[in-house]
Formats: sequence, C-alpha cells, structure tokens
Amino acid sequence: MNIAVFASGEGTDLQAIIDGCNANLIDGKVSLIISNNKEANALNRAKKNNIPNYNLDAKEYDNEEDFEKEILNILEKYNTNIIFLAGYLKKIPSSIIKKYDIYNIHPSLLPKFGGKGMYGINVHKAVLEAEEKETGVTIHKVNEEYDKGEIIDQVKVPVYDDDTPTTL
Repeated sequence: MNIAVFASGEGTDLQAIIDGCNANLIDGKVSLIISNNKEANALNRAKKNNIPNYNLDAKEYDNEEDFEKEILNILEKYNTNIIFLAGYLKKIPSSIIKKYDIYNIHPSLLPKFGGKGMYGINVHKAVLEAEEKETGVTIHKVNEEYDKGEIIDQVKVPVYDDDTPTTL
C-alpha cells in the first residue's frame, strides 16, 4: 500500500508512521509527503528517510482548482492508495476527499476539542482549561467537516494534575 502523508509541522506522527512501516507494523510504505509549510520539520524527516516530498502552498497557484489538480497529479504519480493527515493544517479539498480514503490523527478524544483551530498545543490547552481527567488520540476518516468523520479508533490517557500542554 502506498501511503501519502500530509503534514504541516514537526512531523512526530509522520515519523511514527514511517517507523511503523519500517517495522512491518503497517502494511505499506510512506511513498510521499506533502506539506503546506516550507519550514515544516516533516520535510526534513522526509529527506532523512529518502521519501519524495513536496511543499505545496495554495497561494502560489492562480486558483484553488489548479492547486487541487497539482495535488491530485502528485498523488497519482506515486500511486497513492491512502492518505494520512499528521498535523496538516489546511482543509482537504472535496475532490481529494471523494477520490481517496483519508484518515486524520487528532490529539483529543473527539468529539471533544475538535473543529477549526483545534490542533496541536491548542487542543492540549483546551483540555487543561476544561479540567478534563482524560484525553487521548482519535483516528477518524476525513470528510468535508473538520473532525466530524467516522471515528476509527481512540486511545485514552489520563490527565495528571501537573500536566502542561507540552506534556500532554
């Protein structure tokens, strides 16, 4: 299975996917990484692992349709079977959602702390402000609404009194 990973930041989830493929825990290989952020460390992780990678910024295209076509062309070039979002901070266009199975790794127990603007450290701050006793991660299928797709799996972890957004 050829896996494309979309990432905008550090790439720790990306690295876990790469490691899982290398250890045969995931039946596939990361064949492509796309980022919308040229400063994303995920692109460095891609280079270190000899994985083709692209920085695609919608602002560099004349219109959204051209941007979507470019992404679709790249996905097809690498015979992509499945897409994982690993901290990708741009909404996925409908044309891509309709063509591919896409799964997001979200840092909370959805439906809590999901939606636009709820990513990374923002989620962890919200969990602490709400005085939650547990949090976790959710893998869900991507649809056209932020964090509203079918939940595939969740893993819960306790929130300790001395936790900070960084430790969560």
